[in-house]
Amino acid sequence: MNQAIAQLSEQVLDAAQKKNVILIEGGRTKGFYGNVAQSTDAPCVRLDMTNVRGIVSYEPTELVVTALAGTPLQEVIDTLAAANQVLAFDPPAFGAQATIGGCVAAGLAGPGRYAGGPVKDYVLGTHLLTSNGQVQKFGGEVMKNVAGYDVSRLLVGSMGMFGALTQVSVKVAPKPQEVCTLQWELNEAQALKLCHSWRALPLPVSATAWQALDGGSGRLRVRLAGASASVKSARQKLGGEVLSDAEADAYWSGLREQTQSFFATPVLWRLAVAPGTPALDLGPTLIEWGGGQRWVAADLDAATVRRIAAQAGGHATLFRASTAQAMLEQGGVFHPLASGVLDVVKRLKQEFDPQGLFNPGRLVTGL
Repeated sequence: MNQAIAQLSEQVLDAAQKKNVILIEGGRTKGFYGNVAQSTDAPCVRLDMTNVRGIVSYEPTELVVTALAGTPLQEVIDTLAAANQVLAFDPPAFGAQATIGGCVAAGLAGPGRYAGGPVKDYVLGTHLLTSNGQVQKFGGEVMKNVAGYDVSRLLVGSMGMFGALTQVSVKVAPKPQEVCTLQWELNEAQALKLCHSWRALPLPVSATAWQALDGGSGRLRVRLAGASASVKSARQKLGGEVLSDAEADAYWSGLREQTQSFFATPVLWRLAVAPGTPALDLGPTLIEWGGGQRWVAADLDAATVRRIAAQAGGHATLFRASTAQAMLEQGGVFHPLASGVLDVVKRLKQEFDPQGLFNPGRLVTGL
């Protein structure tokens, strides 16, 4: 066992014996996300994952990278870039200290998720340090090794509620040959209608984003990525104004990392809705993923916004709140689970962490 992991295992065993709460920490760039870990009378042990780092294996021809969980996300990205490969789900870092383990545990994807898909589609294998101090291994480094229950996917977005990720194997993708960003001035309804119409067409659209401008209009930006011939054909078919590479790179990076002025708000909701959902009229809005993701910068009543999201076939997350107390007053950050799903999550928590030590309440209030 890796020496750093062995030390963490000893910490976990000691915490379990003393019934101390275990808070898992990596680069803490996503520390704002999720519920604040519920306070208990028991002391807290902070499990620092940043020493569990390093790329374990990477063979570009296999399109898989395996890294210890505390490996800086940027190190993984740079290693892939040297072989003209990328993480297709376009993960946000939110800071230079971001780790690959934190990326998987949070389950967040950037603008590229529109074409690339969610994080869980790329995680082939994981190692998980559980409350008995043992490292359990799930999945592998190739798709054919994923048999039975796919626990690795279960751990994506679990916010450390089942244990501490120590290693992940992630499928990667070739870097597209050509990238081009187009833009149009359209109102929200026009942009949504246009994006929805593209879903039925064989277009190399890798990302979309719409945001209102002053005066009631708005700007739709669309990123094309793929083979040169395909991008050129789509560019001619769609029309629009072509952004310079520098302006486009800055825009998509700012969107992914939420450095744009839209995100400088104390309260931010993220709604996932069904394709084709019309404008929701909830306040200042930024729309991604062809209409499937709506960011709303407004202090809204949780029951109201979650009801609207559910009616649109989706769910709502209080992505950022002004205070921890505000999160509690809204009933927690995440959309409440259906009773049947909650029962399954409770059983899984009991199986992996029967004492309820890891990140209590961070993902699901009360667990």
